[in-house]
Amino acid sequence: MIAPGFAGVETQLWIWLIAMIRPGAAFIAAPVFGAPAVPLQLRLIIALALGLAALNSVTIQLPQDGVASFQGVMMVVGEILAGLAIGFAVQIGYAAAFVAGEVIGNAMGLNFAAMIDPSSGHSTQILGTFLSVLATFLLLGMDGHLLLASFVVQSYVAIPPGGPMLANDTVWRLVEFGGSLLGAGVTVALPVAFALILVQIVMGMLARAAPALNLFAVGIPMAMMAGLVLLAVAAPIMAEGMTAALKSGLEQARSISEGH
Repeated sequence: MIAPGFAGVETQLWIWLIAMIRPGAAFIAAPVFGAPAVPLQLRLIIALALGLAALNSVTIQLPQDGVASFQGVMMVVGEILAGLAIGFAVQIGYAAAFVAGEVIGNAMGLNFAAMIDPSSGHSTQILGTFLSVLATFLLLGMDGHLLLASFVVQSYVAIPPGGPMLANDTVWRLVEFGGSLLGAGVTVALPVAFALILVQIVMGMLARAAPALNLFAVGIPMAMMAGLVLLAVAAPIMAEGMTAALKSGLEQARSISEGH
Protein backbone atom coordinates (compact mmCIF):
# COMPACT_ATOMS: atom_id res chain seq x y z
CA MET A 1 0.00 0.00 0.00
CA ILE A 2 1.33 3.43 -0.98
CA ALA A 3 1.39 6.06 1.74
CA PRO A 4 -1.08 8.92 1.13
CA GLY A 5 1.75 11.46 0.93
CA PHE A 6 3.43 9.55 -1.91
CA ALA A 7 0.35 8.66 -3.94
CA GLY A 8 1.19 11.04 -6.81
CA VAL A 9 4.97 10.61 -6.80
CA GLU A 10 5.02 7.85 -9.42
CA THR A 11 2.79 9.83 -11.78
CA GLN A 12 4.94 12.93 -11.35
CA LEU A 13 8.10 10.96 -12.06
CA TRP A 14 6.58 9.56 -15.26
CA ILE A 15 5.63 13.11 -16.32
CA TRP A 16 9.19 14.29 -15.72
CA LEU A 17 10.51 11.33 -17.70
CA ILE A 18 8.24 12.11 -20.66
CA ALA A 19 9.27 15.78 -20.49
CA MET A 20 12.96 14.79 -20.69
CA ILE A 21 12.62 12.70 -23.86
CA ARG A 22 12.29 15.54 -26.38
CA PRO A 23 15.23 17.63 -25.11
CA GLY A 24 17.36 14.49 -24.78
CA ALA A 25 16.61 13.43 -28.36
CA ALA A 26 17.36 16.96 -29.61
CA PHE A 27 20.72 16.97 -27.84
CA ILE A 28 21.67 13.61 -29.34
CA ALA A 29 21.16 14.93 -32.88
CA ALA A 30 22.32 18.54 -32.35
CA PRO A 31 25.94 19.68 -32.58
CA VAL A 32 27.97 20.56 -29.47
CA PHE A 33 25.47 18.86 -27.12
CA GLY A 34 25.74 15.59 -29.02
CA ALA A 35 29.55 15.50 -28.96
CA PRO A 36 31.05 12.42 -27.27
CA ALA A 37 33.05 14.73 -25.01
CA VAL A 38 29.83 15.96 -23.34
CA PRO A 39 29.12 13.68 -20.34
CA LEU A 40 25.85 11.77 -20.38
CA GLN A 41 25.05 13.01 -16.88
CA LEU A 42 25.26 16.62 -18.07
CA ARG A 43 22.88 15.91 -20.96
CA LEU A 44 20.38 14.32 -18.56
CA ILE A 45 20.55 17.30 -16.20
CA ILE A 46 20.03 19.81 -19.03
CA ALA A 47 17.22 17.70 -20.51
CA LEU A 48 15.48 17.58 -17.12
CA ALA A 49 15.88 21.34 -16.67
CA LEU A 50 14.36 22.06 -20.08
CA GLY A 51 11.61 19.51 -19.50
CA LEU A 52 10.65 21.16 -16.22
CA ALA A 53 10.64 24.55 -17.94
CA ALA A 54 8.35 23.17 -20.65
CA LEU A 55 5.88 21.94 -18.03
CA ASN A 56 5.11 25.58 -17.21
CA SER A 57 3.63 26.08 -20.70
CA VAL A 58 1.89 22.74 -21.28
CA THR A 59 0.29 20.03 -19.17
CA ILE A 60 1.31 16.46 -19.94
CA GLN A 61 -1.52 13.95 -19.64
CA LEU A 62 -0.40 10.36 -19.30
CA PRO A 63 -2.41 7.66 -21.11
CA GLN A 64 -5.05 6.00 -19.00
CA ASP A 65 -3.42 2.58 -19.49
CA GLY A 66 0.03 3.86 -18.58
CA VAL A 67 3.18 4.54 -20.55
CA ALA A 68 3.58 0.82 -21.37
CA SER A 69 0.36 0.88 -23.41
CA PHE A 70 0.08 1.51 -27.17
CA GLN A 71 -0.85 5.15 -26.58
CA GLY A 72 2.13 5.55 -24.26
CA VAL A 73 4.55 4.05 -26.78
CA MET A 74 3.23 6.33 -29.51
CA MET A 75 3.64 9.32 -27.18
CA VAL A 76 7.28 8.39 -26.58
CA VAL A 77 7.87 7.88 -30.32
CA GLY A 78 6.34 11.27 -31.08
CA GLU A 79 8.57 12.94 -28.50
CA ILE A 80 11.68 11.29 -29.93
CA LEU A 81 10.81 12.29 -33.49
CA ALA A 82 10.12 15.90 -32.51
CA GLY A 83 13.40 16.20 -30.63
CA LEU A 84 15.45 14.53 -33.36
CA ALA A 85 13.92 16.80 -36.03
CA ILE A 86 14.81 19.97 -34.12
CA GLY A 87 18.35 18.86 -33.33
CA PHE A 88 18.98 17.41 -36.78
CA ALA A 89 17.98 20.68 -38.46
CA VAL A 90 20.78 22.47 -36.61
CA GLN A 91 23.15 19.59 -37.34
CA ILE A 92 22.56 19.97 -41.09
CA GLY A 93 23.67 23.60 -41.02
CA TYR A 94 26.65 22.66 -38.85
CA ALA A 95 27.71 19.85 -41.20
CA ALA A 96 28.43 22.37 -43.98
CA ALA A 97 31.84 22.84 -42.35
CA PHE A 98 32.64 19.15 -42.83
CA VAL A 99 31.64 19.27 -46.50
CA ALA A 100 33.80 22.36 -47.03
CA GLY A 101 36.73 20.65 -45.34
CA GLU A 102 36.38 17.60 -47.58
CA VAL A 103 36.30 19.76 -50.73
CA ILE A 104 39.29 21.88 -49.76
CA GLY A 105 41.24 18.89 -48.45
CA ASN A 106 40.84 17.01 -51.71
CA ALA A 107 41.94 20.06 -53.70
CA MET A 108 44.98 20.60 -51.47
CA GLY A 109 46.00 16.95 -51.39
CA LEU A 110 45.40 16.63 -47.64
CA ASN A 111 42.81 13.92 -47.99
CA PHE A 112 45.34 11.45 -46.58
CA ALA A 113 45.76 13.45 -43.35
CA ALA A 114 43.03 12.47 -40.89
CA MET A 115 42.43 12.85 -37.17
CA ILE A 116 39.67 12.19 -34.65
CA ASP A 117 37.08 14.95 -34.73
CA PRO A 118 36.02 15.93 -31.17
CA SER A 119 32.45 16.81 -32.18
CA SER A 120 31.64 13.47 -33.83
CA GLY A 121 34.22 11.06 -32.48
CA HIS A 122 34.99 9.77 -35.98
CA SER A 123 38.09 10.07 -38.16
CA THR A 124 37.81 12.99 -40.56
CA GLN A 125 40.15 15.09 -42.66
CA ILE A 126 42.24 17.54 -40.73
CA LEU A 127 40.67 20.52 -42.51
CA GLY A 128 37.19 19.22 -41.74
CA THR A 129 38.15 19.04 -38.07
CA PHE A 130 39.55 22.57 -38.16
CA LEU A 131 36.44 23.99 -39.82
CA SER A 132 34.14 22.08 -37.47
CA VAL A 133 35.91 23.63 -34.48
CA LEU A 134 35.49 27.03 -36.13
CA ALA A 135 31.80 26.29 -36.73
CA THR A 136 31.45 25.36 -33.05
CA PHE A 137 32.88 28.73 -31.98
CA LEU A 138 30.56 30.52 -34.40
CA LEU A 139 27.53 28.59 -33.13
CA LEU A 140 28.35 29.41 -29.53
CA GLY A 141 29.16 33.02 -30.46
CA MET A 142 25.71 33.55 -31.95
CA ASP A 143 24.07 31.91 -28.89
CA GLY A 144 22.96 28.99 -31.03
CA HIS A 145 22.95 26.65 -28.03
CA LEU A 146 20.57 28.97 -26.18
CA LEU A 147 18.35 29.33 -29.24
CA LEU A 148 18.20 25.55 -29.60
CA ALA A 149 17.13 25.21 -25.97
CA SER A 150 14.44 27.86 -26.43
CA PHE A 151 13.16 26.14 -29.59
CA VAL A 152 12.83 22.85 -27.72
CA VAL A 153 10.82 24.50 -24.96
CA GLN A 154 8.62 26.40 -27.44
CA SER A 155 7.89 23.22 -29.38
CA TYR A 156 5.81 21.87 -26.49
CA VAL A 157 3.14 24.45 -27.29
CA ALA A 158 2.89 23.74 -31.02
CA ILE A 159 3.56 19.99 -30.71
CA PRO A 160 2.18 18.97 -27.30
CA PRO A 161 3.13 15.54 -25.92
CA GLY A 162 0.52 12.97 -26.77
CA GLY A 163 -0.87 15.13 -29.59
CA PRO A 164 -0.40 14.79 -33.34
CA MET A 165 3.09 13.93 -34.55
CA LEU A 166 5.12 15.97 -36.99
CA ALA A 167 3.22 16.78 -40.15
CA ASN A 168 4.34 15.26 -43.43
CA ASP A 169 5.07 18.72 -44.84
CA THR A 170 7.39 19.44 -41.91
CA VAL A 171 9.33 16.24 -42.46
CA TRP A 172 9.54 16.88 -46.20
CA ARG A 173 10.88 20.41 -45.68
CA LEU A 174 13.53 18.97 -43.37
CA VAL A 175 14.51 16.47 -46.07
CA GLU A 176 14.70 19.27 -48.66
CA PHE A 177 16.81 21.31 -46.28
CA GLY A 178 19.17 18.35 -45.94
CA GLY A 179 19.52 18.36 -49.70
CA SER A 180 20.95 21.88 -49.51
CA LEU A 181 23.85 20.66 -47.35
CA LEU A 182 26.14 19.99 -50.31
CA GLY A 183 25.43 23.42 -51.77
CA ALA A 184 26.15 25.13 -48.45
CA GLY A 185 29.43 23.25 -48.03
CA VAL A 186 30.57 24.03 -51.56
CA THR A 187 29.66 27.70 -51.04
CA VAL A 188 31.87 27.83 -47.96
CA ALA A 189 34.76 26.11 -49.76
CA LEU A 190 34.36 27.95 -53.08
CA PRO A 191 36.89 30.80 -52.52
CA VAL A 192 39.72 28.42 -51.64
CA ALA A 193 38.74 25.45 -53.81
CA PHE A 194 38.37 27.52 -56.98
CA ALA A 195 41.78 29.12 -56.51
CA LEU A 196 43.34 25.70 -55.88
CA ILE A 197 41.81 24.42 -59.11
CA LEU A 198 43.51 27.30 -60.92
CA VAL A 199 46.80 26.28 -59.28
CA GLN A 200 46.29 22.72 -60.49
CA ILE A 201 45.62 24.01 -64.03
CA VAL A 202 48.82 26.05 -63.96
CA MET A 203 50.79 23.04 -62.76
CA GLY A 204 49.30 20.96 -65.57
CA MET A 205 50.39 23.58 -68.10
CA LEU A 206 53.90 23.54 -66.62
CA ALA A 207 53.97 19.76 -66.87
CA ARG A 208 53.09 19.98 -70.56
CA ALA A 209 55.66 22.70 -71.18
CA ALA A 210 58.44 20.91 -69.27
CA PRO A 211 57.85 17.14 -69.41
CA ALA A 212 61.01 16.49 -67.39
CA LEU A 213 59.50 18.37 -64.43
CA ASN A 214 58.49 16.06 -61.59
CA LEU A 215 54.89 17.12 -61.13
CA PHE A 216 54.40 15.22 -57.87
CA ALA A 217 57.53 16.69 -56.30
CA VAL A 218 56.54 20.25 -57.17
CA GLY A 219 52.75 20.22 -57.53
CA ILE A 220 51.77 18.82 -54.14
CA PRO A 221 53.93 21.26 -52.07
CA MET A 222 52.72 24.16 -54.20
CA ALA A 223 49.07 23.16 -53.74
CA MET A 224 49.53 22.80 -49.99
CA MET A 225 51.33 26.14 -49.65
CA ALA A 226 48.74 27.90 -51.80
CA GLY A 227 45.94 26.27 -49.83
CA LEU A 228 47.32 27.40 -46.48
CA VAL A 229 47.76 30.98 -47.72
CA LEU A 230 44.28 31.00 -49.24
CA LEU A 231 42.76 29.63 -46.03
CA ALA A 232 44.32 32.50 -44.07
CA VAL A 233 43.11 35.07 -46.60
CA ALA A 234 39.61 33.67 -47.12
CA ALA A 235 38.92 32.82 -43.44
CA PRO A 236 36.54 35.79 -42.90
CA ILE A 237 34.55 34.96 -46.03
CA MET A 238 34.36 31.28 -45.07
CA ALA A 239 33.21 32.25 -41.59
CA GLU A 240 30.39 34.28 -43.13
CA GLY A 241 29.34 31.26 -45.20
CA MET A 242 29.34 28.98 -42.15
CA THR A 243 27.41 31.58 -40.18
CA ALA A 244 24.77 31.70 -42.91
CA ALA A 245 24.52 27.89 -42.91
CA LEU A 246 24.16 27.82 -39.12
CA LYS A 247 21.48 30.51 -39.24
CA SER A 248 19.59 28.48 -41.84
CA GLY A 249 19.74 25.45 -39.58
CA LEU A 250 18.49 27.43 -36.59
CA GLU A 251 15.71 28.95 -38.69
CA GLN A 252 14.65 25.48 -39.81
CA ALA A 253 14.65 24.31 -36.18
CA ARG A 254 12.53 27.29 -35.19
CA SER A 255 10.05 26.49 -37.97
CA ILE A 256 9.78 22.90 -36.73
CA SER A 257 9.29 24.04 -33.14
CA GLU A 258 6.41 26.24 -34.24
CA GLY A 259 4.76 23.35 -36.07
CA HIS A 260 5.16 24.92 -39.54
